Amino acid sequence: MKLSDKALLVQLSISQWSARKYDKRVTQEIAHNFGVSGSAVDVGRYNKNLLPIDDFLADVHQKARQIRTAFYVNTLPWGLEGAQILPSKNYLGFISAFRQDKAEWEYLVDIFLQEYPRLKAEAKRIVPAGMYKEEDYPSLEDMRAKFKIDLAVFPVPSGDFRVELADDELARIQAEVENRAELGSQKAMKEAWQRLYTRVEKMVEKLSDPKAIFRDSMVEHVREICSVLPNLNFADDPNLEAMRQEVEAKLANQNADSLRLDPVLRADKAAEAKDIMSKMGAFMGGI
Repeated sequence: MKLSDKALLVQLSISQWSARKYDKRVTQEIAHNFGVSGSAVDVGRYNKNLLPIDDFLADVHQKARQIRTAFYVNTLPWGLEGAQILPSKNYLGFISAFRQDKAEWEYLVDIFLQEYPRLKAEAKRIVPAGMYKEEDYPSLEDMRAKFKIDLAVFPVPSGDFRVELADDELARIQAEVENRAELGSQKAMKEAWQRLYTRVEKMVEKLSDPKAIFRDSMVEHVREICSVLPNLNFADDPNLEAMRQEVEAKLANQNADSLRLDPVLRADKAAEAKDIMSKMGAFMGGI
């Protein structure tokens, strides 16, 4: 089965207003007050917060960060900048969650836009007169245009070209596309291995040191990668699945408090995690 039958390429774009503005005059004044001159003025830049009292835009930004995080958790890197590979078996669950997140993000944007005139009036009252500039604040219509979110979905390139080209040129292009697809596939699978390896490596680091402090999230992150990895394994690599199952059985089911309080358990799990790392290292050398 070709890669194009097992995966898609996806590209996420989010644009939003930052409510931050570089103030050249204030930057120069601060530099002057501290005796900075000439090209050394660039040692610092003063960026104004245009809406000092505003949780509404912060909610929009927070939701955007959540969407980006979910995007990268559920996809793997591809050769083209900005494009990620999404296994077809993960598509329905991923796109359903994305549409829900997008709707929530747009709802938060709408709330911010409703509050924007009031927030702007508050800023005019709070921001020092010498720093407030009306032109820093877009009109409501222009502000609305600053918020966009989109998920583009493309097929993985294949060797099927329905264009009129000389046979030798067509063969060259087909070979190049197939080579890029193979390299992209290898890069994506290497990332899948690396994500699992990194989580196990973190457990080895923390559990091997009796004095090391770790958070509950150390184990939670192992559970998370074990949960999402079956969908990321678009190549159906049996070795990766076997390692995932071993990590899930031996490490992901642990209780963080038990690992903290039981030195023997902690040492045992450190040894098991180290052994798993060694096995994974042997497989990853061939990726």
